[in-house]
Amino acid sequence: MEPSALSPMAKIWHVVAIIPQGKVCSYGKVADLAGLPGRARYVSKALKMAPDTLQLPWHRVINSQGKISFTPNSEPFIEQMQKLRSENIEVNCGRIKLSNYEWRPDLATLVFELPF
Repeated sequence: MEPSALSPMAKIWHVVAIIPQGKVCSYGKVADLAGLPGRARYVSKALKMAPDTLQLPWHRVINSQGKISFTPNSEPFIEQMQKLRSENIEVNCGRIKLSNYEWRPDLATLVFELPF
């Protein structure tokens, strides 16, 4: 399928799928990279609706303040924190230091892997 013909949800899934291990990306930046500026909340919805068969690294998506968005100490919060730590990402009280771990796609990724 032509990348530009993908549904908005499929574009989000594509972006999340290519976030490298050991890096994080905000909901808003995922939306921007998917060609859906201002749709950060839609990213959250898309991740909730993603089929398990996609095996998306959903845990690499955090809020723009560098925090895990789930309620602290909830089961999803703990799961996301553990997954991030397993990738050697430092998580302190649900916060990730964006200056160390934020994904900044290079030009080749922007041109060849994100053609929307």
